[in-house]
Amino acid sequence: MTNRAPWDGPPGQHGVVSTQATTVGVQEMLGPDGGTPEIAIIGGGIGGLAAAAFLRRAGLRGTVYEQAPELREVGAGLVVAPNAARLLRRLGVLGPLLERAVRLEVGWEFRRWRDGRVLSAEDLATSCERLYGEHTYTVHRADLLEALGRAVPPGAVRLGARCVALDVRGERVALRFADGAVAEADVVVGADGVHSVVRAAVAGPRDTADSGLCAFRALVPGERAPSFARRRAQTLWIGPGHHLVHYPISGGRFVNLVAFAPAGGDSVESWTAGATVEEFLAEFDGWDPRLVGLIRAARSPGRWALLDRAPLPAWSRGPVTLLGDAAHPMFPFFAQGAAQAIEDAAVLARCLAEDAADPPRALRRYEALRLPRTTRLQEVSHARSDVNHLPDGPDQRARDASFTATDPLVDNGWIYEYDPESPDHQGVTP
Repeated sequence: MTNRAPWDGPPGQHGVVSTQATTVGVQEMLGPDGGTPEIAIIGGGIGGLAAAAFLRRAGLRGTVYEQAPELREVGAGLVVAPNAARLLRRLGVLGPLLERAVRLEVGWEFRRWRDGRVLSAEDLATSCERLYGEHTYTVHRADLLEALGRAVPPGAVRLGARCVALDVRGERVALRFADGAVAEADVVVGADGVHSVVRAAVAGPRDTADSGLCAFRALVPGERAPSFARRRAQTLWIGPGHHLVHYPISGGRFVNLVAFAPAGGDSVESWTAGATVEEFLAEFDGWDPRLVGLIRAARSPGRWALLDRAPLPAWSRGPVTLLGDAAHPMFPFFAQGAAQAIEDAAVLARCLAEDAADPPRALRRYEALRLPRTTRLQEVSHARSDVNHLPDGPDQRARDASFTATDPLVDNGWIYEYDPESPDHQGVTP
């Protein structure tokens, strides 16, 4: 590989480094036999931990650099669909996760905004495993992180600061961190989220567009939630310009709420941006009183803007690549963000294991396998907001009528049946 100019990414919201400001030498990074690539994973979220776990399973070693001083509870609920569940099972972490997960019995339950009338519902209890070999679960993000952490080698996660720049030096990459620490690696994986420093280094500056939407997220303690929200169901209330999703998590201890509404001028793209219950309620004024009561029971809601990002034409540059939201941030309307990061991790580990002597070639293969599928998911997720937010009228009535004629579990089989370790999916996938 030829020398390149330094890649100096701007300080970002995500990235990582050891709490000690030390320089890690080349021999330490290569390992005792010098024969396997040293892999640095920037970001200790779901994608980063999944990458470390799948690399370990493939016989490779990855070091995760996480900017936070500790891996703590961030975010709220998410859906573990069959395509993610089968990979978690193979990692050996699905069993521990199920101690706190909720196995859904009903999914894609669409309700009308004003009166809660059910427009359609999917029987996941009997259909999901029959069709795809796995059930669908809802979990707290922190529980999934904890489960993945069990499959990561001890000492593989370094905490305490953030990566601020990359510099390709021949076939090696130097990482510089905010506290002055420096490390080197043969492969760098940017799993550092939507504000990725690594993406800026790989793809250059990329404009974002205002989607016009913001998201509210909140948890309702199970004992305060009405009975309809405690069911093992993923329910979507849809109405003019808005929709709201709820489902139980943490073994039923909480009900997760995530809602979408027109963005206000003070919305920011952040997990930690706050809102008030009153602001949340104001967006759903006039909706079914049962739903209003559920929102009223929420505690400490968050609110952030949904920024619109076009799919990247490429994720990799030499020995550096992207994974998860750093590569393909998508609107959450198909609940596939975490699942796609886990899929990325499985494919990345396989490609590197099969071509450990030539990491750039392995990364090109990884990109070719993953980019078409994630681009398609970005596009269909983007389109879903228009469908969910139709104003009352002829188009809305036609949409509601169409729900009775469609089967989302079958119609979206291309999402749930995908198995990156199946011979059927070893080639470039749609």
